[in-house]
Amino acid sequence: MIKIFTMGLCRYMLLVFAVAALCIDSTFLASAGEVTYDGGNLLIDGVPKLILSGSIHYPRSTVQMWPDLIQKAKAGGLDTIETYVFWDRHEPDRRQYDFSGNLDLVRFLKTIQDAGMNAILRIGPYVCAEWNYGGYPVWLHNLPGIQIRTDNQVYKDEMETFTKLIVDMCKKEKLFAPQGGPIILAQIENEYGNIDKSYGQAGKNYIKWCAQMALNQNAGIPWVMCQQADAPQTMINTCNGFYCDNFKPNNPKSPKMWTENWTGWYKNWDGANPHRTAEDLAFSVARFFQTGGVLQNYYMYHGGTNFGRTAGGPYITTSYDYDAPLDEYGNLNQPKWGHLKKLHEVLKSTENILTQRSTTEKQLGNGVVLTKYSDKAGNDSICFLSNPNGSNDANVDLQGDGKFFVPAWSVSILTDCKTEVYNTAKINTQTSIMVKKPNGAQNEPDFSKWEWKGEPIKDALGGNGGTSNSTQLLEQKAVTADSSDYLWYMTSVNAGANGDLPVGSMTLRVNTTGHVLHAYVNKKRIGSQWGKDGNYKFVFEQPIKLRKGRNDIILLSATVGLPNYGAFYDLVPAGIVGGPVQLLGTGSVNTTKDLSSNLWSYKIGLNGEKKKFFDGKSKESITGWEDEALPLRRPMTWYKTTFKAPLGRDPVVVDLQGMGKGHAWVNGHSLGRFWPSMPVKGSGCSATCDYRGGYGSDKCLTNCGNTSQRWYHVPRSFLFDDDSNTLILFEEIGGNPIQVNFQTVTVGKACASVEEGNTLELSCQGGRRISAIEFASYGNPQGKCESFKKGTCEAAKSLSVVQKACVGRDSCSINVSEATFGASNCAADVTKKLAVQAVC
Repeated sequence: MIKIFTMGLCRYMLLVFAVAALCIDSTFLASAGEVTYDGGNLLIDGVPKLILSGSIHYPRSTVQMWPDLIQKAKAGGLDTIETYVFWDRHEPDRRQYDFSGNLDLVRFLKTIQDAGMNAILRIGPYVCAEWNYGGYPVWLHNLPGIQIRTDNQVYKDEMETFTKLIVDMCKKEKLFAPQGGPIILAQIENEYGNIDKSYGQAGKNYIKWCAQMALNQNAGIPWVMCQQADAPQTMINTCNGFYCDNFKPNNPKSPKMWTENWTGWYKNWDGANPHRTAEDLAFSVARFFQTGGVLQNYYMYHGGTNFGRTAGGPYITTSYDYDAPLDEYGNLNQPKWGHLKKLHEVLKSTENILTQRSTTEKQLGNGVVLTKYSDKAGNDSICFLSNPNGSNDANVDLQGDGKFFVPAWSVSILTDCKTEVYNTAKINTQTSIMVKKPNGAQNEPDFSKWEWKGEPIKDALGGNGGTSNSTQLLEQKAVTADSSDYLWYMTSVNAGANGDLPVGSMTLRVNTTGHVLHAYVNKKRIGSQWGKDGNYKFVFEQPIKLRKGRNDIILLSATVGLPNYGAFYDLVPAGIVGGPVQLLGTGSVNTTKDLSSNLWSYKIGLNGEKKKFFDGKSKESITGWEDEALPLRRPMTWYKTTFKAPLGRDPVVVDLQGMGKGHAWVNGHSLGRFWPSMPVKGSGCSATCDYRGGYGSDKCLTNCGNTSQRWYHVPRSFLFDDDSNTLILFEEIGGNPIQVNFQTVTVGKACASVEEGNTLELSCQGGRRISAIEFASYGNPQGKCESFKKGTCEAAKSLSVVQKACVGRDSCSINVSEATFGASNCAADVTKKLAVQAVC
C-alpha cells in the first residue's frame, strides 16, 4: 500500500532570505514549460539558460527543514535543486511503499516549486551517495536469479517497475516541466561508466536498455546519464568530479553539464574532517563556465544527516556535512555560501551573453587564458581571465582594457572585458566562526539521573531464539535482508570424554567480513573487534577455556553500513560467511577443529530492537528501567533520560562524548549510529590550507587525533516544547552517559576582510544580535579572522563607524570606501580594505 501524505506546504520563509532572493534573477521560475537542447544549449521554452543547481537530499533532513534549506539555496543564487530518489527507503519491502514524513518526495518537489525553483530528479535508481547499499533495497539482492546493474531480466523488471512508479507519481501530480511543474531533467543510472568494463557486453546492453526504458516513460523532458562517455545519443552524458572544465559531451547538440561538483567530501568513522576551500570551489565553477558550461550542480549544497541506518560504506559517519555551503544543520557555511553567491549573481547577470556562444580565446602565456563572450550584436561582452597555475600569480596587461592582477589558481571575471567584478581567490564575504553553546533551558536536566536496562541476550548466549539453522556459515544480508545491523551465529561443541576436543585452553579464531564482531563463550564475552583503515575483513583471535561437556560459542556480527560503490559492490559479503571459524590447540595440544560446517543457529537482530525499547510508546520502552546502580562501560546496555528542549531557534545537537558505539533516539526518532570512541588517525592534518593547486579528498584535513564524530543533529521537529523529551541510547561496546548533554549551534563571531569598492555584510543567526565589535580597521590591516591586527595606515573612525552601523543589530551592511570612513592616510599604491571581527 502506498502511503502518500498530501498535507499543505509549509510557507515559512526567513525574511532576510526572502529579501535576498529578490536580488537574484527570478525570471526563470519552476513552471518552465518545454525543455529541449540544441547547439550546446539547454532551452527553456526555446530560450537558452544557465542552470545553477544544488543537491539537497530530502531524507537527510526533515519536512520542517525543507522550506528554509530551499530558500537559503535560492538566496545563495541557485535556481534549481537536485535530488536522488532513494529506492530502499521508498520500497523497504517488495511492493510495500512508503512516501510519508521526510520520504514525501511529492511534497519535497512541491516545496521546490513553491519557492519558484526548478528540480532535477535523479531516479537512478542506483544512487551511490555514500548511502546504505547504494540505495538498493536489500530484498533485491535476495531475489532468485538476480544480477544487479547488468543485462539481467529479473533486475531490469524490478528497476523498471520502480522507475515507472516514480515517473507516474510525478505525472499524476503534474510535476514535470511541460505540465507546469518544477522537474526540468531526469537521470537514469548513475556513474556506470566508471565501472562498466567489469560487466563486459552485458553492461553495454544494459546501458542501451536503460536509455530506452527511460524514454518509454514519456516524461516529456530530457534524460541524463552522468559519467557515461558512451551514453546513447538520446541521453545527455554529464560530468561528476572536483573539476569538469575539460569535459565535453559526446553529442555536439548536448549542453555541457556538471551534475556533481563535489563541495567537499564525506567522512569515515576513523577519518579526519575534509575541507574544500571557497576559493578552490569558486575557481572550479568559473573555469567550467569559462569553457562553455551550461549547468552546474553542487554536490552537496546541503549534505545533512544519515538518520537511522542509512549511512553506507562501510564505516561512513552519521554526519553527511560534506563541507557544503549549508552545513549539516542548515546554517550558512561562511565564507563558502557568500563567496559563491556573489559568483552566481555575476553569472546570472551575464546569462544572455554567455548563452549566445560567440567566443574568442587568447593564450597570454604561462597558462593564463582570456576567454571573451560577446553578444551577437557585438555591443556587450564578458571576459574570463584565468590563471590555473598552482603557485605563480600573474600580472596581465590587456593594453587599452587595463592591467589586472590575477592570483595563482584563480579566475577574474570582467564586465565589458575592462572592469573586474569578481575574482575567485578574493573573498569579500563574511567568515562565520560557529560555536556550540550549552542547553540554555531553564531548569536544565540533571544528566546524572539516567535509567538503564541491559539488552536481553540470555536466549542468544544459550544458543536459543534462532529462527533458522544451517550447516554453513551464511552471508549476513541473505539472512537478515538488512532488517538489523546485528546477526547472531550460535553453535556448540563438546569437550572431554564424550567430545572430540580437550578440556582446557584453546584459541578461538574467526575469519569475518564483519564489520564488527563480538564473541561469547559459555555466556561470557571474550572480546570484540572491528576493521581498521576501512578494511572490513579481519581475523579475530582470543584464548578461551573449554569446560567438560557442552560449550556454547556465540558470535554476534554487526554491520556498519553496507558498501555503496564499485563494480559488483552488491556482492561484497557481510558477516562470517564461509569463515572459517576454528578452535586451535595451545601449548602441547595441537588439535585444530574447524567449526564452519557445524550446525549453526541464526537469530536476527536484538531483542531490544524487536521490543522497541527506543520508541517511547510501546510497553517495553516505558517499563522495566532501573534508576539505581547505573552501570558504566557496560556493553549491550540501554540508557534513558529526559530533558527540556533548548531555548531559541538555533539548531540542536547532542554531545555523546564518553559513549562507545551504538544508536541514539530522541522521542522515538532515530538520530543514527554513534561511535564517538572511534579516534581519528593522528596524521595528515594541517592548521593551514592552501587553496592553490588541485583539490583531493586528502587535502586540507582537520581533527586528527580527536573523536570522529562527537555531536549528533537533533532536528527541532523531533523535540517537544515541554520537558518531556526522551533520549534513549543503545550502547554496544561500553560507554559513560554522564557526560552527555544538549547544545545549540550558532554563529559565535563574524569576521570579514573586504576590499575597497565592495560592500561588507555581517549577520548573526537565530535572532541573535551583534553585541560587540572586537576589531575594525579600514586601511591595510593584517592577519585573518581571530588574529587581525592593524597595519601601517587606517582611518581614525574605523571602529566607531562599524560600531554605529552594526552593534545591536542582527545584520548590517557597510560600503567599504573613504566616503564611509574618511581618509586612511594610506599610500597610493596600497589596496585598502576593511577588516572586522564582531561578536554575536
